[in-house]
Amino acid sequence: TLDLTCRKAPCFVKFSEMEKMANIRAEINEVQPLPLSVTIVSTSQFYFIGKKCEILQDMNRHLEAVLKEKRALRKRLIKPRCQESLPIEATFHKYVVDLLTEAVTFIEKLESHLQTVRSIPQIPNTMKNMDTALTKTEVLAMELEELAEQILKWRELQKEVYSD
Repeated sequence: TLDLTCRKAPCFVKFSEMEKMANIRAEINEVQPLPLSVTIVSTSQFYFIGKKCEILQDMNRHLEAVLKEKRALRKRLIKPRCQESLPIEATFHKYVVDLLTEAVTFIEKLESHLQTVRSIPQIPNTMKNMDTALTKTEVLAMELEELAEQILKWRELQKEVYSD
């Protein structure tokens, strides 16, 4: 698991690249005839030594940072990671990100989903209450229509009384 999760530090990548370049240049220098001037050779050697020194300083800074966090790293290494995470191939990372966003959305809406599930046993009772409320509303609507008719009749009677 640790091998799968490790990342190559930039200083190590630079170090390996510079080492390869130095090896290639050393082979080229061996193949070329030796009449090159001593100053050019010594200058190039100092250049490569300076580059290697910079790379080693980068590595040293990285290792110092690791040593500063030694306690936290020990805790992480001692703790079993096999139950927390599984290595996932890079081709599936996109799908994992999509799955995680959907999981977060589901967790955000979990309370409303739970309320819906809790209300399922109460649905028959709620339906009965809705039916009763509907019939009461219909009765009230009919009574309202009768009352409106009575008001219109009373209005017409009042008009006749005042007109006489």
